[in-house]
Amino acid sequence: MKSDPFLEEASVIEERIMPSTKWQQCNGRQLSKLIHAGLIWLEKHREEVNALNVFPVPDGDTGTNMLLTMRSAYERIKQNNDLPVGRVAHELAHGALMGARGNSGVILSQIWRGLALGLKNKETASVQDMAVALKQASETAYHGVMRPVEGTILTVIREGSEEAIDAADKSEDLRFFLERVLERCQQALERTPEMLPVLKQAGVVDSGGQGLVYILEGMLYYVNGHLAITTPPAGTALSMPAQALAVPEDGKLENPYDVQFILMGQDLDVLAVRETIDSMGDSTVVVGDESTIKVHVHVQDPGQPLSYGISLGHITDVVVENMQEQMDEIVTPNGSPAFAGSADLGKMAVEIQPGQIGVVAVAPGEGFADIFRSLGVAQVIHGGQTNNPSTEEIFQAINEIPSDKVIILPNNKNIFLAAEAACQLSPKQVAIVPTRTIPQGLSAMLAWNADGELESTVEAMAEASGFVTSAEITTATRSVQMNGVSVEAGHIIGLCDSTICTTGSNINQVLLDTLQHMDMTAYEILSVYYGQEVDRPEAETLIQQITDLYPDLEVELLAGKQPHYFYILGAE
Repeated sequence: MKSDPFLEEASVIEERIMPSTKWQQCNGRQLSKLIHAGLIWLEKHREEVNALNVFPVPDGDTGTNMLLTMRSAYERIKQNNDLPVGRVAHELAHGALMGARGNSGVILSQIWRGLALGLKNKETASVQDMAVALKQASETAYHGVMRPVEGTILTVIREGSEEAIDAADKSEDLRFFLERVLERCQQALERTPEMLPVLKQAGVVDSGGQGLVYILEGMLYYVNGHLAITTPPAGTALSMPAQALAVPEDGKLENPYDVQFILMGQDLDVLAVRETIDSMGDSTVVVGDESTIKVHVHVQDPGQPLSYGISLGHITDVVVENMQEQMDEIVTPNGSPAFAGSADLGKMAVEIQPGQIGVVAVAPGEGFADIFRSLGVAQVIHGGQTNNPSTEEIFQAINEIPSDKVIILPNNKNIFLAAEAACQLSPKQVAIVPTRTIPQGLSAMLAWNADGELESTVEAMAEASGFVTSAEITTATRSVQMNGVSVEAGHIIGLCDSTICTTGSNINQVLLDTLQHMDMTAYEILSVYYGQEVDRPEAETLIQQITDLYPDLEVELLAGKQPHYFYILGAE
């Protein structure tokens, strides 16, 4: 058998999973290698998973979201794989949660969280241990979703966990166990179109379930000697989101040093550490548990948080950056930023005071970001279709608001679960207004009251979000017959409240057909947001056509600067 270049030290050769031998116990190092193998195989098939999007619109990002979640999870364990299997599983779950993106990524993180709960305090895991852990993984994933839907990744992991119990009764060999679990998951995946009519109509299997199958498939290929783990997967693991700095009037930052590190110790008090670190500066993020804490803070003296960390245990992964120097490089002579970053979290439209309600909103373009700020949003996270922000990015934005009351506007249904996970991590009072579209988020902001009560403000914003009808004009990513509309790949499609209503070859005509489908005579105001691929003169020509057709309609044109979508519409 060929040697495995991933295992360079002779001392660990004996821990290899040999295809010719019985494999009865899984230690921490082996679990880490299995995760690495699953990550590599998922990365190889990422685009195939992305292509399984139900709707032929450019938001097929399930494979990317799961991959980024797995990268974050593996980054957490790759240097700690000598730990007991229970501890490695714990670190795996924490890394997955912080890097989770999109609903599929969050559900995957919950699967690893359940696995960790099932393996808690285990030095090694037997077949029976793994069966119990997989059952816990399934239950945790189901509990993590408000309204679980069969025919999804949840079904795949549930049936896999059921098979795990039966396999454990028949053999003590973990290889046999993994083969049986994978086979059952594949069978469940093939049946997902029968459980979920929308999958059958689109002619695809569930994308999240397919992603999970690829992860398990990579694991099995590795233990059977068919997948060599040679180098870390392409790309970098997710870390703290980059900050776009708000420029002070004098050009000098109060806390110019960005400090990040991981604190490891025993019986650590996360709340006490967070309070102490926060007193040293600003932009504080402190998350973790009694043995491992991730720290991020902006300070005047980087030695202060580092010395404090060392006093409690030992620190690793230390990063110290001089943000003053970075800002000086990108700021123009008149003191304004030379460019706007994609994650413009530092720019605040309003000064939120302690006790007031601050708002975090997700926006897909610089134009929308500016509009949200003009309405009072304190923190804007760049994201949306094809680019879902991680749990950690949302948590960071919550933390940037200097108040303990925060509202999140996800503005995309695929960001809900990551937003909920960020809420659970934060010690603040955080609520989500479940906006599914950008127009809904903008409408919600009209009911925002910074000085109001959190609960009543959330109710008012949720009610306001329902007053708008949303539509999008984009390009079909594949051919499909859906909702009575025959769509060809590459053609323009119109969607009304996420339902395909028309298609054609001309952008303006498809938009006008979409308005007709919406029955614009029932509305008073139409907001038209044009994207990156549309020039303003083109958009102005379209507006003239709309006003000619609907002379009583008040039409406004704004630059959303969103990718992928030519136009996003909001009708009230």
